[in-house]
Amino acid sequence: MSDDLTLSGQPLDGLPLDGLVVLDISSFIAAPAAAVTLADFGADVIKIEPPEGDPHRNSFRNASYPVSDRNFPWQLDGRLKRSLALDLKNAEARGVLERLIGRADVMIVNFPPPARERLRLRWEDVEPMNPRLVYCSLTGYGESGPDRDRPGFDVSAYFGRSGILDAARYEDGPPGLSLPAQGDRATAMTLVAAILMGLRQRDRTGKGCWVGTSLYANGVWANGTSAAGALIGARLPPRQSPDKPRNALTNLYRTKDDRWLQLLMVRDDRLWAPLCTVIGRPDLLEDPRFGSRAERRERALELHKELAPIFATRTYAEWERAFAGTGIPFGVIGRLGDVVDDEQARHAGIFADTTNPEIPRTVNNPIRLGFAQPRKAGPPPKLGEHSEQILREAGYGEDEIGALRKSGALG
Repeated sequence: MSDDLTLSGQPLDGLPLDGLVVLDISSFIAAPAAAVTLADFGADVIKIEPPEGDPHRNSFRNASYPVSDRNFPWQLDGRLKRSLALDLKNAEARGVLERLIGRADVMIVNFPPPARERLRLRWEDVEPMNPRLVYCSLTGYGESGPDRDRPGFDVSAYFGRSGILDAARYEDGPPGLSLPAQGDRATAMTLVAAILMGLRQRDRTGKGCWVGTSLYANGVWANGTSAAGALIGARLPPRQSPDKPRNALTNLYRTKDDRWLQLLMVRDDRLWAPLCTVIGRPDLLEDPRFGSRAERRERALELHKELAPIFATRTYAEWERAFAGTGIPFGVIGRLGDVVDDEQARHAGIFADTTNPEIPRTVNNPIRLGFAQPRKAGPPPKLGEHSEQILREAGYGEDEIGALRKSGALG
């Protein structure tokens, strides 16, 4: 553990990961997002990136991202880290890396296995340098097998290969595409859990260990209910569009203000009568077509034709007031423009204030602790902003730092 670490002028005290040194040798999103969560709760995260920088520094220019001239993705995934620009392909950088590995508690990598082999960054390569190191690796498809070397992104490995996109499409329609980094962020929390279990193992044994996961495994886990059924040969029925539901009482309905209300009456045996009262159609209680749960399911299309025009007569806010206190489960298909100002989101701690005037708010990690709050972040690090500081802490003198720069090892 390092002693009395500070970062951006903030003392690292009173947080559960205070004093933990993490080497983030990863790019893009899932692994760096895991490192962000560790930094939020006090870890000193040293981001080792190539002299040209992590490509994610420029993701905000991607066509699939929300359009802005401010680098909000880097604030989200780079916050509270220190940046060391180090060319790991340069032989002169190896000594620096090995010295840092010897001082670290956790090392996170997401290079494909062949790249780790070339750079001598496998668990078996680094374990002798620091027997107490918790080494965490992320792959697209797993550490072994025919596709171990294939690069994986969340849309291909998490969503595509796992069956999520196919299972979520409407019957006879094409698969949809996920939004940027959705699978990455879910996978990041698996990495956090794996790292914490690795640290627990080290507490018990005094020895470091390998931990890891893959985007593919996380996608199948997220799709676990359907995947568990597939394991025993269960048939997954194709999804029906809202105008052709299999169950009209667990369906989407368009409201007067062009919002979509989610009706989630999984216990319609109890709630059928209250629903008929709320929507002003007590006559449906006497309709022989809908007298039982089985009949309401069997005649779902007919029931939908009764309900859809009714929901279209009021705004979502009006329906929200009407359903309040009835016990009928419902919700709205949220729009991100509404979420950012949602009072419930504020109570749930979903967003976090920063001290960066350019990006004053960002998304908080989803972990909540009764004994600690995440640190408030300032601007994310510039490329190589902390290189000399980190090297001095590791015992390098000015002449040695200058030589590393001259050799091209230090960006």
